[in-house]
Amino acid sequence: MTTEPTFHIVLYQPEIPTNTGNIGRLCVAAGCHLHLIGPMGFSIDEKQVKRAGLDYWVHLQHSYYENFDDFLVRHRTAMDKMSFLTTKTEQILFDMTFKQGDWLMFGPETRGLPEDIWRPRAAQSFKIPMIGPTRSLNLANSVSIVAFEGVRQLRVANQGPFAPLNLARE
Repeated sequence: MTTEPTFHIVLYQPEIPTNTGNIGRLCVAAGCHLHLIGPMGFSIDEKQVKRAGLDYWVHLQHSYYENFDDFLVRHRTAMDKMSFLTTKTEQILFDMTFKQGDWLMFGPETRGLPEDIWRPRAAQSFKIPMIGPTRSLNLANSVSIVAFEGVRQLRVANQGPFAPLNLARE
């Protein structure tokens, strides 16, 4: 099994501690590295983050950045490999082709990703298709949907740390 994360989940200025805690737990389950870009709407030490992440938080690979510039200084080349998740684009999630180690950026709960971050890379921007009159989904749910669509694709392509599908009947 490779030590490279399945994906890099990047949360830009998250605002709700329980969402971040749930996303942390998801990252442990899916083998992802969580990147948190500040300023955040809470302290990472808050009880709600730990409660939502349960005892999995100690297993989480995570990095914190004071602001977007700090993130860019450390990961400028990642922007070329980044997919941006926003409700404001026309491309849908199911048109993404995932590779192990991809970077996936999500915006804050109340505002979404700022246009100046995703618009210059609109070809790398995707949305989760929604059938009903919903404007957006909960951030933790969105990260789950995207991450596990990627896990599904890696498994089918047998490119990730997951066992290949065995479709043969005995």
